[in-house]
Amino acid sequence: MKFRRLVPFVALWLVVGSAAFAQTEAQKSFEKIKSFAGSWEGVLSGTGTDLDGKTMHVSLKVTSLGNAVMHEMNGLGRPDDPITMFYLDGDKLMLTHYCDAGNRPRMTGKTSEDGKRVDFEFVDVAGSTEYGHMHHAVFAAIDADHHSEEWTFMVGDKPVHAHFELHRTK
Repeated sequence: MKFRRLVPFVALWLVVGSAAFAQTEAQKSFEKIKSFAGSWEGVLSGTGTDLDGKTMHVSLKVTSLGNAVMHEMNGLGRPDDPITMFYLDGDKLMLTHYCDAGNRPRMTGKTSEDGKRVDFEFVDVAGSTEYGHMHHAVFAAIDADHHSEEWTFMVGDKPVHAHFELHRTK
């Protein structure tokens, strides 16, 4: 008889317990971004400019006790060093890009059905867009030591695409 009284409580515990451990879509996307932590190198392509063929260095670092990921790009023989921060904001994965164009676009990310890509869509931008702004980004896992990044920069209504096939250096 005591067993029958215990069954509803055990069932409730299992339902509540599994719901507490289930990850949201945003959390899954954030975990994918965290998996890219490390140092990377790759060649820029797709811009249609003299920057194509130049080597780019990318560093991703999990920081703030796991609550943020910092993405830093440098190379191309340029003094710029744009920083992008990834973080959870409620039920959304957010990206804020601190751009060398002097603005800060924000995007929200979603993971593809196969779990290999995180696609970031433009939300808004703070600061002037006189020199353009980042408008879209895609991070795609290839394997543990390779991933690609696609960035779309808007100059007025004209998109400039940049693509990197990156390999882990550390």
